[in-house]
Amino acid sequence: MGAITDFIEKHYLHFNAAALKDAARAYKKHIEEGGKMLISLAGAMSTAELGKSLAEMIRQDKVAIISCTGANLEEDVMNLVAHNHYERIPNWRDLTPQEEQALLERGMNRVTDTCIPEEEAFRKLEHRILKLWQKAQAEGKRYFPHEYFYQLILSGDLKADYEIDPKDSWMVAAAEKNLPIVVPGWEDSTLGNIFAAHCIQGDVRPDVVKSGIEYMMFLADWYQKNSSGKGVGFFQIGGGIAGDFPICVVPMLHQDLQMENIPVWSYFCQISDSTTSYGSYSGAVPNEKITWGKLAVDTPRFMIESDATIVAPLIFAYVLGW
Repeated sequence: MGAITDFIEKHYLHFNAAALKDAARAYKKHIEEGGKMLISLAGAMSTAELGKSLAEMIRQDKVAIISCTGANLEEDVMNLVAHNHYERIPNWRDLTPQEEQALLERGMNRVTDTCIPEEEAFRKLEHRILKLWQKAQAEGKRYFPHEYFYQLILSGDLKADYEIDPKDSWMVAAAEKNLPIVVPGWEDSTLGNIFAAHCIQGDVRPDVVKSGIEYMMFLADWYQKNSSGKGVGFFQIGGGIAGDFPICVVPMLHQDLQMENIPVWSYFCQISDSTTSYGSYSGAVPNEKITWGKLAVDTPRFMIESDATIVAPLIFAYVLGW
């Protein structure tokens, strides 16, 4: 075992630390026994540079499919091409409204302690991806949001603008593997907003980007083809639509399509800083998912109430044997 794995085994013995170790052990066992894993990314994990560990998970086939928000999809690529222009604000808790306004006027969009540079990040991608949308329209083709990013990455058009080692970009790793991705609610992202603006201006038609319903149809087909044997596990980072959308494919197949012999998710772990609460999906304990037909009584399930920027890289390191 590697140094990080050894450290976890020795010191992570109780409370959330023990839950982390148990979840990591079960993840590794699931993969070693032939299982597959879905990872869902909510929050700002790409801006937190999760790609430094997630990219290697993808390269080593520890991830079979990803569900992420539109923000995580685009922000990994933004970090890839604009990293040197990002700014860290260590004293972000102390900022006054006037200081926040000053950041806005400089085009620095703040995510906790990190500011994303609008011109270097958003606008650097906009004109390139607009060409891909228009090319698809001219050819009478339609693609999912992540497929346009794959086209952009694999074309090599961005390479001259790389400002980090591409090995640390999970989207580069995913594009090279042609990893399946679902992006529910892509419209709720910066490029989703930019796409809507170009549709309003008449630069491109809305139908060149496939919809969330089509993502669910794709996921339903993928799940049926990949859930035999050890099955598919569900590793959820944060809450919200990135997790809620894909986990619902199982009850949809059972209840709405009346399909038989569809296995439920065979592993479940959620990392969340939302403590158990009344009515909050992000704060719902895994047991509640049994009542919705998403998990079974004997599904290995884990809840780690902590900061995903700390926990996820440690679990990935454990699975990778670092």
